[in-house]
Amino acid sequence: MKDFSIFSPNMLKTFELCPRKFYYRYIKNISMPVNDEIFEFGKNIHALASYYLRGEFTDNLEKSLSDKENNVWQYLKSSEYFSYDVINTEYNLSFKEGKYFFGGRLDALLKKEDEYFILDYKTGSAPKGAKYDFQTIIYLLAVSEFFKTENVCFVYIDLKNKENICIKLTDELKKEYKIKLNDTVKKITSAESFSKINECNCEYKMICY
Repeated sequence: MKDFSIFSPNMLKTFELCPRKFYYRYIKNISMPVNDEIFEFGKNIHALASYYLRGEFTDNLEKSLSDKENNVWQYLKSSEYFSYDVINTEYNLSFKEGKYFFGGRLDALLKKEDEYFILDYKTGSAPKGAKYDFQTIIYLLAVSEFFKTENVCFVYIDLKNKENICIKLTDELKKEYKIKLNDTVKKITSAESFSKINECNCEYKMICY
């Protein structure tokens, strides 16, 4: 079994979706092509938002946007959260729970008075069951642990449907989150094989058996 130094949200989501996919991606390190058009669209919006929140000059970048990108960007830029104090953007943050580290990169971390807001821009739809998504779990716990506070909210900004989903950390959620993390990692690290295949029509279908 491979010894992982840190678990990301994508790793845990992949295992939960299909252990075999996890095996190909994170143990055998087999990468598969992604849709470049979708990837570039999301990348451009994320980069522009990061520059803007840092107070950098973005006029030239905005002029180069396509009509679709500009429509999404204007909606994002008008968000009430963009008026809050900026702690950091494209922010790598991690924490230790038990024997393992968990972490990832936050699109932005903002603050209003004594409350922290984690922003995550979704050019697709926000995840179903966002409250218990591994990204929600890891990012909320990481900010809570690092800044020694439970006054934290995770905000999915759904740019496709133009709506926000806000999840506030509570004591009860914190306990549930830690249990879910520990249970999932236990399944991964104690697995004798990753032969279980869930029904997903993923990018590995041509090599899966």
